Amino acid sequence: MNPCDEYADRMLRYLDNDLKGQELEDFRSHLESCANCRAHLEAERALSQTLQRSRPLYSAPAALRDRVAMVLQHSEPNRVQKVVPGLLERLSSWRILVPAAAVLALCLAFVPDILRDVQAASYVETAVATHRKYLSGNLPSGLQSDSPDAVTAWFAGKVPFDFRLPVAQSAPGKSPAYRLTGAALVNYKGSPAALVMYDTLNDKISLLVDSAESAIVAGGDELRFGKLIFHYHNAEGFRVITWTNHGLSYALVSSVSGPARSSCLVCHQNMADQGDFKTHP
Repeated sequence: MNPCDEYADRMLRYLDNDLKGQELEDFRSHLESCANCRAHLEAERALSQTLQRSRPLYSAPAALRDRVAMVLQHSEPNRVQKVVPGLLERLSSWRILVPAAAVLALCLAFVPDILRDVQAASYVETAVATHRKYLSGNLPSGLQSDSPDAVTAWFAGKVPFDFRLPVAQSAPGKSPAYRLTGAALVNYKGSPAALVMYDTLNDKISLLVDSAESAIVAGGDELRFGKLIFHYHNAEGFRVITWTNHGLSYALVSSVSGPARSSCLVCHQNMADQGDFKTHP
């Protein structure tokens, strides 16, 4: 056995001022005669100082420290020390990392929500940017039609999801509030998405549609109506309402005011269920 091995186990204790009496004197005497152990000690001291500077402002809760201590006590210390001399001492010296690990674990717990919100914001931004192109006449050429059947047929095979517009039956003598004007293909995350365009008397409306697996809907002011949850956003001066239904994500962009659920009237205005989406006093 290398005579330095027994002193290697004491280095961290020495740095923590845990060596006392004769054990301390023996360690100091060994350092005077061993250049390798002196270099090792300086490396350990530098590491310890770095960790001290990096430690968080808060201590780990007592319950968490007790759990860590219990794990270490049941880790067969004799066998561990035979494999890696000084491992347990090193672990105990890293107790300052426990609060950092707790904070990191807490942060990681929120990562899925953060990513979802970022992806949802991306869908809203794309919907607004596409709507601006619609208003300025810079959309790619598509289909000009007021027929839901024609729009549904035009998208077939062009988008990687099944999208169908409800077929509205116009009431005699009544003009629809929203007039379907056509459709176009737009790009979202490198894949084609569906864009449906509408006109009102004073405004233009665009409806961006993509698979719910690709387009995430979240954030904004949430309004629940039946099984649907609408997400109300104000983005760059536009009103954006997003929701998911039957595996598809929708983003309706306009300057029209009114309750979020009224957005469903764009497609359902002359359907039998139109009364479900109208506002009532």
